[in-house]
Amino acid sequence: MFLLAEGVIGSVELVKALALRAFSRGDVIEVLRANGLAREPALTQALARYHGLSCAAPRDIPPDPRLIDRIGAEACLRDGVLPWRRAGNLTVVLVPDPATFRRHRPALEAAFGRVTPALAPRAEIQAAIGNARRDALRARAQARTAPDESCRTRGRRQPFLFVLLVLLLVLGLALVPVVPVLLLTAWALLSLVLVTGLKFLALRAVLDARPPDPAPALAVLPLPVVSVMVALYREAGIAPRLVQRLGRLDYPRDRLDLLLAVEENDAATRKALDRSDLPPWMRIIVVPEGTLKTKPRALNYALDFCRGSIVGVYDAEDAPEADQITRVVAHLQRSDDKVACVQGVLDFYNPGMNWISRCFTVEYAGWFRVMLPGLQLLGIPLPLGGTTLFFRRAALESLGAWDAHNVTEDADLGIRLARHGYRTEMIDSVTGEEANCASLVSWVRQRSRWIKGYMMTWAVHMRDPVLLWRQLGPRGFLGFQILFLGSISQALLAPLLISFWAMTFRQPHPLSGLVPGAATFAMICLFVLAEGVNLAIGLLGLRRARQTIHPLWVPALHFYHPFATLAAYKALWEVVARPFYWDKTAHGVSGPVSAA
Repeated sequence: MFLLAEGVIGSVELVKALALRAFSRGDVIEVLRANGLAREPALTQALARYHGLSCAAPRDIPPDPRLIDRIGAEACLRDGVLPWRRAGNLTVVLVPDPATFRRHRPALEAAFGRVTPALAPRAEIQAAIGNARRDALRARAQARTAPDESCRTRGRRQPFLFVLLVLLLVLGLALVPVVPVLLLTAWALLSLVLVTGLKFLALRAVLDARPPDPAPALAVLPLPVVSVMVALYREAGIAPRLVQRLGRLDYPRDRLDLLLAVEENDAATRKALDRSDLPPWMRIIVVPEGTLKTKPRALNYALDFCRGSIVGVYDAEDAPEADQITRVVAHLQRSDDKVACVQGVLDFYNPGMNWISRCFTVEYAGWFRVMLPGLQLLGIPLPLGGTTLFFRRAALESLGAWDAHNVTEDADLGIRLARHGYRTEMIDSVTGEEANCASLVSWVRQRSRWIKGYMMTWAVHMRDPVLLWRQLGPRGFLGFQILFLGSISQALLAPLLISFWAMTFRQPHPLSGLVPGAATFAMICLFVLAEGVNLAIGLLGLRRARQTIHPLWVPALHFYHPFATLAAYKALWEVVARPFYWDKTAHGVSGPVSAA
């Protein structure tokens, strides 16, 4: 009523705020802020008058960095408190509202002695902390992950050993070609058997599983605050569509905190967002320039600015289902604390653009509708996708968040979650994405980044195989080897396996005369079996995805997958020459899509 009397809000706004609060059970002041029913700085000034407090302007009078360092910039950002100035033995602490001060007063008094609150808008508080401790937060973003679990500390001998291995292989092919070809063939066939076996087990597990339970209802009120981060770089063309799509989320605005992490030197994207008239529950986080420019670095930086106990990630081109966050919260509420991550289903909203988009859609349908649910049922660690991920924040921070140097940071994080005793679970909630299908070159560039990340992830986690075995267990360890080393091997050695089809047509081959007819027949049977399993996964995934693509496109993957070999050899070279280079994917190529 005080705000009504002060003229900060009208009676209509008050009624709306009370109605919205009835669902989230959050603070009415946050409801007013998040839904744009009261504007800053008038709201903060009215709160200060009501509680007999003063207002401060940290933009005009910067804080004392030494005070921030006593409790850490990351703690200040997370808790929404700013130790601002000290007068004698009294420390003035800026907070967005009195409730925040009361909640953190014991910890503040333990650090500073006598403290007194003053009010300032939350955005100004976070901006002041970010400016005062810019260098420390930037360094933290690049090195949050422990050195022994990060690819930034790869051994100096690794490039040398790789070059030596390649030279030995070339020398062997030149002097005694049969021996290296025979060894590589044996490895290719073994990896194909293992990969096909894992795919078959995942397929069977999904077919045998009972139908999923209906979407669970929210069980605990007040609802938790969910922070969602989107890392943007050179996305000026798609930024307005992103704001529109995320605006369809139906989670209460006072419990939703959306951060758009934009690189400091990306003025075009920032201008596009400024023109988009962002709602109060969306905000821009400017990521300082650094030696790296990767998505995980941007996420690490933005993580400290999040308010929520649940942290999610979307990509720039995403179009999530409206009730997705509500379903994520309900799933985590009914799960034990070891379920640290929820992965949604990714699908494409532009499947009919060309043959690449159709094959890509079939591939994603099989991966997210069959393989990942199957791996979960088999108890094998899930290599995460890069978007529609939601974490318990405490677990994420305990792991050191994302490895800023890994260009497939999602898959790496999925393995680290499993190594530390956490689980990832799939939910049947779909996020639409744009298939990268503008050209084959663009597809190869994106796929090479993914394969390079798989190579780096495998190398990092295999630094201590015995420890990895103990942490993942025999099943998890074997699954990790098949998923990472097996898929890498298949991409690199696909031409060798394809060459054996020539032997069936009596064409020359390096192993002609050395491979018995029975062995050749067995290989052909293996190839047919592998292709049959791939077809079954693609058909089942396509049916469950409810896509309009004709099933006859599923066999086309036989001609689509070999292009991953080009990407694999590009990735292999970059592991040595440019390990941390992020090959940027262009978004917004398909244009606005009504289905999104």
